[in-house]
Amino acid sequence: MKDRNFDDIAEKFSRNIYGTTKGEIRQAVLWQDLERWLSLIPQRQLRIIDAGGGEGVMACEMAARGHQVIFCDISIEMLKRAEQAAIEKGVSHNIQFIHCAVQDISVHLEQPVDLILFHAVLEWIQDQRGALQALTQCLRPEGMLSLMFYNYDALLFRNITLGNFGYIDAGMQKKKKRTLSPDRPLHPQQVYDWLQDMQLSIISKSGVRVFHDYAQNKQQQQQDFAALLALELRYCQQEPFVSLGRYIHVMAQKPNESNVKDEL
Repeated sequence: MKDRNFDDIAEKFSRNIYGTTKGEIRQAVLWQDLERWLSLIPQRQLRIIDAGGGEGVMACEMAARGHQVIFCDISIEMLKRAEQAAIEKGVSHNIQFIHCAVQDISVHLEQPVDLILFHAVLEWIQDQRGALQALTQCLRPEGMLSLMFYNYDALLFRNITLGNFGYIDAGMQKKKKRTLSPDRPLHPQQVYDWLQDMQLSIISKSGVRVFHDYAQNKQQQQQDFAALLALELRYCQQEPFVSLGRYIHVMAQKPNESNVKDEL
């Protein structure tokens, strides 16, 4: 099996990911976490990788803030959309666009980076640990990984509440190929163990859509969105809600090399 390429459903991706209440909550939680980290480090121009960056929403925002972004995606269609977005926003001078898999981005780097954005990509990759390992090696000492992944436990919980017991017994396998339901949901503890094995320290965990997807009245997702968003942002870093998030966002930091040597 190959890693998923969104060339064939790029328009569907745009409508269903960015143009929905789901997408708004996703962006709000991500930025709440990233803003906290950015506020704690010295203000300077950062070198950032946006790995599998889709339509370039995050890349363009970081570039607008004056940071240098290296954007890569396996999908040429997504790359074109991201480039066009950067031109329209006037930030293309701060973004380098590379058509490649996230696992191969290191060959395009001149030096390690300060921050890696790796959002909703890992669940589409066959060798998940290998991809994560390849990216973390691109971080400089004390660099930060912003990782958002699709939560297997939340998928299971959601299907139990819906009474989809046959689907669960069948292993919750996707029924359609041309769908935005991720191929390989991840068990959170496995991801945390991988990060620990790679010597990254988890700084924070946030659940993304800890309430939204469980709402019985779907109309309220639109009608009462402001109230719902406020609750999402308030409780996203509290358990048990973190573990119920449809996605989980982890901020993990690479150690200082001198500290690693001291431990050895």
